[in-house]
Amino acid sequence: MKNSKFQTLLFSVAGVALVFIAIVGLNLIVSPTRTRVDLTADGLHTLSDGTRQILKRVDGPIEMRLYVSKGKERMPEQLKTYVQSVEDLLGEFRMQSGNQIEIKKLDPEPDSEAEDSAKSDGIQGQPLSNGEEFYLGVAIENPPEKVALQLMPQREKLLEYDLARAVSQVLSTNKPVIGVMTPLQVMGGMNPMMMQMGGGGQSEPWVFVSELKRDFDVQTVPMDSDSIDEKVKVLIVVHPKDITDKAQFAIDQFVLRGGRLVVFADALCLSDAQRPQMGGMGMNFGTSSSLPKLFKSWGLDFSSQVVADTQFMKELGGRDGRPQFVPGFLFINSKGVNPKDAAVGQIDDIWMPFAGAIQGVAAGGLKSEPLLFSSTDSQLVDGITAQLNPEKVLQDFKASGVTYNLGVRLSGKFKTAFPDGKPSTGDTNAPAGPAPLKEGSAENTVYVFGDVDMLANNFTVQINPMFRIATPMNGNLSLLQNIVEQASGDPSLVGARSRASVRRPFTVVQEMEAAARKSYQTKIESLDAKLQELQTKLSEMQVKKEGNSARLILSPEQQQALKNFTEQQVSTRKELRVTRRNLRQDVDALESRLKWLNIAAMPILVAAVGITLAVVRRRRMAAR
Repeated sequence: MKNSKFQTLLFSVAGVALVFIAIVGLNLIVSPTRTRVDLTADGLHTLSDGTRQILKRVDGPIEMRLYVSKGKERMPEQLKTYVQSVEDLLGEFRMQSGNQIEIKKLDPEPDSEAEDSAKSDGIQGQPLSNGEEFYLGVAIENPPEKVALQLMPQREKLLEYDLARAVSQVLSTNKPVIGVMTPLQVMGGMNPMMMQMGGGGQSEPWVFVSELKRDFDVQTVPMDSDSIDEKVKVLIVVHPKDITDKAQFAIDQFVLRGGRLVVFADALCLSDAQRPQMGGMGMNFGTSSSLPKLFKSWGLDFSSQVVADTQFMKELGGRDGRPQFVPGFLFINSKGVNPKDAAVGQIDDIWMPFAGAIQGVAAGGLKSEPLLFSSTDSQLVDGITAQLNPEKVLQDFKASGVTYNLGVRLSGKFKTAFPDGKPSTGDTNAPAGPAPLKEGSAENTVYVFGDVDMLANNFTVQINPMFRIATPMNGNLSLLQNIVEQASGDPSLVGARSRASVRRPFTVVQEMEAAARKSYQTKIESLDAKLQELQTKLSEMQVKKEGNSARLILSPEQQQALKNFTEQQVSTRKELRVTRRNLRQDVDALESRLKWLNIAAMPILVAAVGITLAVVRRRRMAAR
């Protein structure tokens, strides 16, 4: 018996040793091949098809210089994992390029040639407490083109996209021309409003413009243009408020000759600070914009109201500092995105503050495809009320059961919105010009979105004040860049950028929260109605005046009724507060339960499987 136990122990030790040797040997054999298994739902750690296509275009040597300060005292502990991810991804790029990409790793120690090289390449050092500088960046060079990237952990999800984009830039020779037509200061420059407020008067370009400039030749198109330059391949129209017929005719002819158009109109644009402030109180309620002649010709009806949606809303800071739900500020998840569209299908986190609905039926010869849309728990509401009194919107909310389009793609053969020709400008000496087009010679595409603020910095990015590096807060910038690249005919980066925008919000939680609110809403409305009735009855109590003084002249019955009404009013208000507090507690508890379930489910499942296997094994041994 003792001999049997000794043999079992010996075999067990020998078995463990053999398994250890096998694992180490297999690791030594496989590690040089950099083989990895990606088990994420969307293959987030595998190069996207778009990145692979870009790397296939590498037909000559490209040098990547990775600058990392690796001294023990200069490498922050929290950056070590991120740096390893960078090195792994660069290795993937090298393999996919057929080893055409050469990677050089440099440690820019103080007063070294590597530090001089980093500064020459445009990589900035971050000052440390000991007076030295920490470097983390990569320079990609394909002479004469060179791109420098300042690497930051905050943009880790965008790492593949940033690198693929840089490779695409050093491979490109001619950039497509993108025109931007807008009355807003999106291009930067002198800002009269800032000068009046005592500022420097110089504003920075909006981040979406700076991002587009990295891939395209971005040019300004004046709002009073009567024609669009032939070089412009894609025209982006942002907040065309009070646009003239002359400018709409220019856009019309641009589309008919084959130019791609992207329009951002708005029912309530918060980013427009040009409107006179109401009552001199310093309040700006936003402005609206549209392309009335063109929209009507295309069969579109753009709403002057905003879309409120109880499924696509979150808590925001209220005027008194307390968080409150704002149903007019839409946080669109995957439930409100067309999953079949390459440009938007992988983006699941889009912010649209107080967007208008794009309704109507596409004109003959055109096809309308929704890109972004509301849930059926939505309705159209007044924009000012949605902005200033979201509680009232929730109290009066009645779901329409309608899915409102917030972004659409029109495609087909477009016809002119000006069948009578170019609108008169009153200038009899103006040259006649070429005969206006009546219809496009080929099919074309126009994109229309019902919000402008979705492009503004406040609703898209967080900007690092030291490096002036913008980190996306959502998928808004990715959406715009995908649309422009799709329109310009080079969608290679769409996959990498869209995947970096995936945030996987708790869509089930949001749906259950909406259901919980709906169940409480009937009771809240009933209590509100009862409270209103009590206030009306109290106001009807007789008040008589004697001389200059006023006092209540009430019968005993009236006095008792007044007391009862007052008590009921206090009781109703208390019940209303309790009901609303219970709703908030139920929503918070629901979200907490699901979060803990997501966190604990896998360890519990693994433990359960382990226990089951142990029990089964013991029973088999006992049966022997």
